[in-house]
Amino acid sequence: MKEEEGFSAGSVLMSFLLGGIVGAGLALLLAPQSGEETRKKIKEFADDVKDKTTGLVDQTKHTVTDLVDEGKELYEEKKSIFKAAVDAGKDAYEKEKERLSKA
Repeated sequence: MKEEEGFSAGSVLMSFLLGGIVGAGLALLLAPQSGEETRKKIKEFADDVKDKTTGLVDQTKHTVTDLVDEGKELYEEKKSIFKAAVDAGKDAYEKEKERLSKA
């Protein structure tokens, strides 16, 4: 059996963005226009990419923070359930031990 490997949504999104950036950059450089116009378009494009990247980073930070908080809550919930189960097991053990010692 061959294990299937998938790509995370983040890696696909980053690949898409990187491909778009490279494609747009090449289009700007290869378009028939003056050097001044090309430099102006490249600067505008770079500013736009910077703004979008900043927004994406902020969104990613927010998402990661939310996921970490959810993970902490889940951990605490499962930890208390596990502790209750262990305590119940200890109590049952002690009761059974006491019952067997009286017999």
